[in-house]
Amino acid sequence: MDSPAIPVPLDPREQPILERLLRTRDSLLLLKQDKSSYIKSRDVLPLYEEVIGEVEKLNAARKEQDRRLIHNRLDYVLDDCFQLISLLFLTVGKNNEAPAVYSLATTIQRLLDHLEEAGFYSSKDLNSITKTLESMRETLERGRNTYSPALLTLLESRLEQCQISLDRLQKGLAALAPPLAQTHETLVSILRSTSAVNTRSKFSATEVNGLRDQLKKIESQMKDGNFVDSEGNILPGQDDVKSLMERCWRWTEIVLERQGKVLERFQDQYERLLEIRNQLDRLSVTQAWSLRETDLFGYQRKLDRIDEARVNGNFVDAEGQPADLHAQRTLLYLIRRSYAYIYALLISSEPVSEALLPVYNQLQTLRRCLIEVKESGGVSNSRELYPYSMKLNSIDNMRVDGKFYVGPDIPEGQGSVNALLAECYDFVWELRAAVADDESQS
Repeated sequence: MDSPAIPVPLDPREQPILERLLRTRDSLLLLKQDKSSYIKSRDVLPLYEEVIGEVEKLNAARKEQDRRLIHNRLDYVLDDCFQLISLLFLTVGKNNEAPAVYSLATTIQRLLDHLEEAGFYSSKDLNSITKTLESMRETLERGRNTYSPALLTLLESRLEQCQISLDRLQKGLAALAPPLAQTHETLVSILRSTSAVNTRSKFSATEVNGLRDQLKKIESQMKDGNFVDSEGNILPGQDDVKSLMERCWRWTEIVLERQGKVLERFQDQYERLLEIRNQLDRLSVTQAWSLRETDLFGYQRKLDRIDEARVNGNFVDAEGQPADLHAQRTLLYLIRRSYAYIYALLISSEPVSEALLPVYNQLQTLRRCLIEVKESGGVSNSRELYPYSMKLNSIDNMRVDGKFYVGPDIPEGQGSVNALLAECYDFVWELRAAVADDESQS
C-alpha cells in the first residue's frame, strides 16, 4: 500500500495517530472489499468520525510546524482514509455531502496537473471542471454547519489549489483569437486521436494518415505561413496554434514510425497502464449496472504510484534510464486518459445508495423507452402501454408508506428514485391521454 521511500513520522506524538489511522484504514478496506451485502451509512459514519478525531489531534500536534514540510507516511495513510471515506459516501448515495468531495478534488488536481504537463487541452476539458468545482463549493457550503471545520478547511484548500491550476490553464486559452479557437480544438483532437491509435491492440496507419490529411487541410488555410483574418491581419495567439500544429506533425510521424510499439524496457509499465485504461473504459460503458464507487480506489492508487515513481517527470526503466519521447508521451497519455475516466465516473455517480441502484436503473431504462415511444409518435392504442404500466406498478408496490426498504433499512436516494418513478408515470399518462384524444376525434 505504501512506498518504502516514504519517510516515517519523526514527531513521537504522530506515531500513535499513525497506528490508529492504520487500523481505521484496515476497517475501511474490509468494508470496501465486502461484497456479501450492501454498504450502509451506519457502517461508514463511525469510521469517518474516527478519522476526523485523528485529524484534529494531528492538527494540534503540527500547530507550530512548517506546513511545507515533506509528507511522511502518516499523510499518505490519512489520504487513503479520506479517499476511501469519500468513495464510501458515494456508494451509499451521500454524493451531496462534504466528505464525498475529497476523491473528486484529488482526481481533478491530478487531471489538471497532467493537462498542464501535456501542454495541450481544450476549452471543453476546462468547462466541465469549472462546473464541477462550482458544484463542489456548493456542497461544502451546505455542509458548513454539519461537518467538522477540520474537514471543510482541508477540502476548501484542495478546491483552492484546483482553482489556481484551472485559472492558469484558462489563461493559456484566453490568448487565442476567436477564429483560432476551433482550429486549436481540432489540433488537440488530432493529438489525442493519434495517441489513441498508438495504444490500440491493432495499429492502423490509415487512421494516422487520415489525421495527417486534416493537418494538411488546416495548413492550406494559412497565408504565407500565418493564420490571418479576412483582412489579412495576423491573428493573436497564432504562435501557440502553430507550435501545436508542429507538435501534431512530429507526433504523427513518430507514431507511424513506431507502429504502436513501445521500447521493450518500458513494456511492463505500458502493459500495466494499458490494462488500467482498458478496465476503466469497460467500466464507463457498464457503469450503471456494475460500478461500486469504492472499486475506483484500487485504480486511483495504482495510477498514483506509477505517476509518483517518475524521476523529474520522466518515466525510467529498471536501470534508471529515462524514456524516449515515444514511450514518455505514450505512458503519459495512458495515465491522463485513466484519470479522465475516473473523473467521468465520479461526476456521473448517482446520489442513490447501491442498495437502491437496481430499482433506479430499471426506472432509468423504462424512462428511456418511454421517451423513445413518445418521440417516435406515441402508441396506436392504450393496450401498448400495458407492459410499461405493469412494470411501474410492480416497482410502486415495493414501496411501504412511500419509501423503498431494503430489509429494515431505508437507503439513501429515496427522493431521486421517487422523482424518477413519478416522471415515468407522467410519460405513461401523457401517452395514454394522446391516444384517448385521437380516439375521441375519430
